[in-house]
Amino acid sequence: MTKTSSSKMANLVNYRLRVTMSDSRVLTGQMLAFDKHMNLVLADCEEFRKVKSKAKSNNPTEQEMKRTLGLVILRGETIISISIDGPPPPSIDDARARGASLLAGTGIGRPMGRGMPAAPPPLGGPMTGLAGPVRGVGGPAPGMMQPRPGYQASPVPYARPPGAPGQAIPPPPPGFRPPPPGFRPPPPGFRPPPPPGYRPPM
Repeated sequence: MTKTSSSKMANLVNYRLRVTMSDSRVLTGQMLAFDKHMNLVLADCEEFRKVKSKAKSNNPTEQEMKRTLGLVILRGETIISISIDGPPPPSIDDARARGASLLAGTGIGRPMGRGMPAAPPPLGGPMTGLAGPVRGVGGPAPGMMQPRPGYQASPVPYARPPGAPGQAIPPPPPGFRPPPPGFRPPPPGFRPPPPPGYRPPM
């Protein structure tokens, strides 16, 4: 391979190529490398071949079969022709440059919702949109929630624990002594130490 052909091949690195083989197969893939013998390394390679139908008729039809091969090394002596099938994929720098150009524009992003402005919630209050319906919008009318005469029921007495507001505390049992000031009850599982001179049984 001459220098001019090698320089042409070097310009095609990372391009997507269509390679026709000597057995009439066509391979397409991204060229990663080549050498002086025209051996090629193709990535994401796909194989296309024509297969004649086995039907017994005077006009046999040909069907094109496609097969995904992946990473392939092609021997140079089996290659008949090479053509460009597509440009190389954009590099990271190109993608960043395109992204920067796409960001610039006159459009404005607005939040989607139920027509409420996107504002931070008041201190200690619920988030906007979770506080329930606005007064006068949705829900029953204020007159519907007022008590009607003749429909009120008498208050129901519920059982209350001792010492609850509105209930007297029962008197202590006879012989009860209140704890001295500063007394703290022992923690759960507390065992007092044995008396002095105590020996556990053998």
